[in-house]
Amino acid sequence: MPKNHPPRSLLSIRGLTERSVKLFSRFVAYNFQHVYYRTKESFGQHKRDLVVVRVEEASESLQETKIQFLDALERFKSVVHVETGTLEDKYKLLKQQFDFCEMRSEVVANKVRAIEEVSDALFQEWEDELKEYTNRSLRAQSRQQLKLSRQHYTRLIKAMHKAEKKIQPVLGAFRDQVLFLKHNLNANAIAALQQEFSEIALDISQLIQAMEQSISEANHFVLVLVEQKNLPKLPTAK
Repeated sequence: MPKNHPPRSLLSIRGLTERSVKLFSRFVAYNFQHVYYRTKESFGQHKRDLVVVRVEEASESLQETKIQFLDALERFKSVVHVETGTLEDKYKLLKQQFDFCEMRSEVVANKVRAIEEVSDALFQEWEDELKEYTNRSLRAQSRQQLKLSRQHYTRLIKAMHKAEKKIQPVLGAFRDQVLFLKHNLNANAIAALQQEFSEIALDISQLIQAMEQSISEANHFVLVLVEQKNLPKLPTAK
C-alpha cells in the first residue's frame, strides 16, 4: 500500500513555522540583551566593565576547576593504589569526584558563553561608535585600541575553548572508569583502573596546562582593557 505523506503545503507551513520560531527567539534574545545592557549602563556599569567582570569570573572558575581535577587525580590515585576500604567505598569516592568535575565543567562552559556574549556586544557598539567621531586623531586612536582588544580577545577565547575541549575527553575517560567500577565491584575492576591511571593522569596534566594558559590570557586581557580605559585622550584638533 502506498504510504500516506503529509501534504507539501503542510510541510512548507511547518518549515516556515520553525524558521519563524527561530527568528522570533533571536529577536527576543537580542532585545532582552539590549534592555539588560541598557539597565546596567544606567547604573554606571558599561559593556567594557561587564567584559572585565565576566573574564575575571571565568578565570576564577577555571582556577577552581583546575583544583577540582587535581583533587580528583589524587583521589583516583588513592583508589587504584591503596588496598584498604571496600570496593563500594572506592566507587562512591570516584563517583563523587566525577560529579564535582562535571559540575565544574558546566560552570566553565557557561562562563565562556557569557564572555562571548558581552564581548560581541561591546565590539559591535565600539565599531558603530567609531563613525560618530569628528576628530580623525581620536578615531584612529580608538580604532587601534579596538584592533588590539580584538586581538587579545581572540587569543583569550581560543585558549578558553582549547581548555574547554580538553575537559570533555577527560570527563569521558573518568566516566568510563566510574561506570566500570560500578558494574564490576571486584579486584579485576581495580586492576583495570590501575592500567588506565597513567593515561588519565597524562590527560589531566595536559588539561591543567591548558587551563593555566587560559587563566594567563584572561589576566592579560583584563589588563589590556583596564589600561585602555585609563589612557589619556588626545587633544581635539583645532
